[in-house]
Amino acid sequence: MARQYLSSTADAARVFGLQLVSARRQQRRTSTEVAERAGITRVTLSHVEHGEPSVAIGIYFEVAAVLALPLFGAERSELAELAARGEKELALLPRRVRRRVVTVDDNF
Repeated sequence: MARQYLSSTADAARVFGLQLVSARRQQRRTSTEVAERAGITRVTLSHVEHGEPSVAIGIYFEVAAVLALPLFGAERSELAELAARGEKELALLPRRVRRRVVTVDDNF
């Protein structure tokens, strides 16, 4: 049985796929060329362009890089800044998250 994804997940993958196919067509590049440069098959590229959520996110990112499509609205140097900021933020948060044990006083 196929895994069911939330509609918001499927919609996000679909939007990403549409952005990728749009960029490829604007650059007048064939699916064969982009697939070869990304190191994937044309079938996998087709799944990506159709927004299949079961395709690994790294493959989506690889295709975006081949098409020089900026991710997160940032250029390459900005991505490094965003990563550094994220690491600093994580350093301020606890390493582990534990459930709080709530004791109920039912001794009336």
